[in-house]
Parts: sequence; structure tokens; C-alpha cells
Amino acid sequence: MSETAYPPVSQHLSDLEAAREEGRRKMDWALQHMPILNALREEFVDEQPLAGETIAMAMHVEAKTANLVELLADGGAEVAITGCNPLSTHDDVSAALDTHESITSYAVRGVDDEEYYDAMHACIAHEPTVTVDDGMDMVKLVHEEYPDLIDSIVGGAEETTTGVDRLRAMDADGELHYPVFAVNDTPMKQLFDNVHGTGESSLATIAMTTNLSWAGKNVVVGGYGQCGKGVAKKASGQNANVIVCEVDPRKALEAHMEGYEVLPMAEAAEKGDVFVTTTGNRDVITRDHFEEMQDGVLLANAGHFDVEVNLDQLDELAVDRYEVRDGVEGFEMPDGRVLNVIAEGRLVNLAAPIALGHPVEVMDQSFGVQAVVVRELVENGERYAAGVHDVPDELDREVADIKLAAEGVEYDTLTDEQREYMDSWEHGT
Repeated sequence: MSETAYPPVSQHLSDLEAAREEGRRKMDWALQHMPILNALREEFVDEQPLAGETIAMAMHVEAKTANLVELLADGGAEVAITGCNPLSTHDDVSAALDTHESITSYAVRGVDDEEYYDAMHACIAHEPTVTVDDGMDMVKLVHEEYPDLIDSIVGGAEETTTGVDRLRAMDADGELHYPVFAVNDTPMKQLFDNVHGTGESSLATIAMTTNLSWAGKNVVVGGYGQCGKGVAKKASGQNANVIVCEVDPRKALEAHMEGYEVLPMAEAAEKGDVFVTTTGNRDVITRDHFEEMQDGVLLANAGHFDVEVNLDQLDELAVDRYEVRDGVEGFEMPDGRVLNVIAEGRLVNLAAPIALGHPVEVMDQSFGVQAVVVRELVENGERYAAGVHDVPDELDREVADIKLAAEGVEYDTLTDEQREYMDSWEHGT
């Protein structure tokens, strides 16, 4: 692997051996509950489908992700990885990954913006043939500063809604010059990761960080996409009153018909006890909303970037700001109200001090899809033109089949007659 100016995680930590041991312990626990990655590991080790490839990754470096990284390395690839959020890296897991002979981890928790991109440059210096992203920062950097690498990159995979939205915008502008699979958009991601993963992990993290109950609270959910649906569903299940704010009339109608109160944020701001943004867009909650909020509200973001709650405007309004408890910062308004921001407005289920991200079983499914699309790119990359691609349906089904087999669940299949009926336009009344 290439030598780079930015050092790997092993040169950032004081007690390296203790960190590696603890990181490995976390990874081993997660792997016990990841039957998909375990099944794929057997295939990858045996067949070495990624031999000769170099993969650059920008991901949330914690135990579940680490098992995907090791799967790719055990499948023959050289892997360089860094974080995709300054507060989502677990240093001990990053240190454990870095012990693998085919993995270099540059991920360090709490880096500033300059260090964040220094680590990403270090990954790209390994001259990847595949990129795996969570948020699209890696793809953007390759295109802007390393165009000479593009011809040798067979393709990439993108994990999250925000990243896919950015990729589609890049593609529409004619600026995306290699194929990237929209892993976020495939059913095995949408139906489980975004709903159950985001819903459960965001609410659990907020509750554990604050030691407060959901029962009886007015929870305002900004955005009713798959992640917003998950937050609303899980909050309602814990006896909260859910208010949904939307800009799409169809999604607003869907939320209304699911029984939630639907309001503009300007009105919800007066009623909410807890606000959770899930849109992937900026300025969902702004100055006008802060001015109407009740004393003691909680503000949390479950979108990828820290732009959904406008903290600059909140800071301008505040006469004081201080740490209320670990992971919670209070902003005192001129009239004495205190608005509490969790995890600096960053992705709450990964950036709060105690955050662990999505449940293991959920991420096993999403990372299973990541693994098979990387395999697909290496084996059949010439089939895909530059641009954003849906994950082939047979790959998504492959991952579902592995999971069902591991759970001991059997299901029906179509008969030949049924398949012929479904594939024909000639059958009528």
C-alpha cells in the first residue's frame, strides 16, 4: 500500500493495544448477529472475488461497518478506510481494523474539517479501483482532485439517502464519470435500514443521552421519507404524540392517513417537546422556529449532514451556551428559555457520545448488499455506464435469501403456470 502524509489511526492513539483489544471485542459481538456477512465471508474467502482490487471507503467506522471492511479484505481486496462523519468513528474499532494486513484505517474520532479531508486524501492515495461511500464525499473528492484515477475505477457504491441525492444531481449535470450503485434505494435497505434502523437507533440514542421518556411527549418529525416514517412509527409505539412536517403533499397526506398530526414547522415549533429532522436538506429548523419553541426542548438531527438544524442562527440568538450533560449543549435565549441540541446537530444515532448506530441485524442486511454490489462491479463492471445505477434485483434478493435461510424461514415460489401468467399480456377476463 502507498505511504501517505496523513498517518493511520495507530499513530494517533496512546494505548494502542488496549484499543485494538476492545475494538475486536465489539466486532466479534456484532459478527455473531450478522448471518449475511458470515455467509458471504465463506464465499469470499474461498473464491477471492476481489483479488487485485483496491477499495477506498468513507464510512461510519464502528463495529458493524468494520465487519464489512474485513469481509472485503478477506475477499482479496486491499482496503483503505476513513470516517464519513467526524463524530461517528470508534477509535478502538478503527485500531482493530488497522491490524489486518490488507486494511489501512485512517479513521479517528473528533477530527476537524482539515483532518477529515486529509484522511480522505490518504485513502485515495492508495489509488482505488472501487469506492464505497456514505454521503458521497469520497466520490466528489476523486472527481474534483484525482480525475486521472477515474479511468481505473470500475465503480462505486453509495450507502445513504443524502449521498444518493448528491450523486443523482452530479449525474444530471453530466459530472459523474464512473458507475455508482445506489445501495440506499434498494428494497433491502429502504424497507429495513431506513425505517427500523433509523427509527430505533435515533430514539434509543436520544433517550439514553437525556435519560428522558418518550411517553406523552410531542415529537416533531421533520420529513416523512423512509427515515422519517421510522422515527414517527417508533415514537408512536413508545406512546409519544407525533407531529409530521413535510413539503411533499403526497407524503404529508400519507402521514395524515397514518394518523399523525401534520403541521407546518412554524406551527409545530410551538407545540414540540422533541424535534428530529430526517430530510437530508438544510434549514429545516431555523431562527423563526427557535423563537417560538418551549423552554427545554430537545433538538436532534437524524439526517446525514449537520445542516438541518441551523445552529449558526441558534448561536446568534443565544446569550449563553453550555454543556448541559454529556452530548447535550444548552442554548439560552434572551428570555431565559434553554433549547438543547444533541450531538452538535450531527447524525444523532452515530455522533452522540454513547451512540452505537443502527441495530446489528439491520446493518447486516445493508452491508450484505454493499458486499455483493462490490463483487458485481469487479466481476461485471463493464456492463455499467458512468452514472447512478439501481442495485440489480437479483442481488437484493440474494441477500434476502441468505437472511431468511439463517432465520429458518421458508417461503413460497411461483409455479411455472403462475410465472407464465404474470409474464404474459394476453390473459384477460
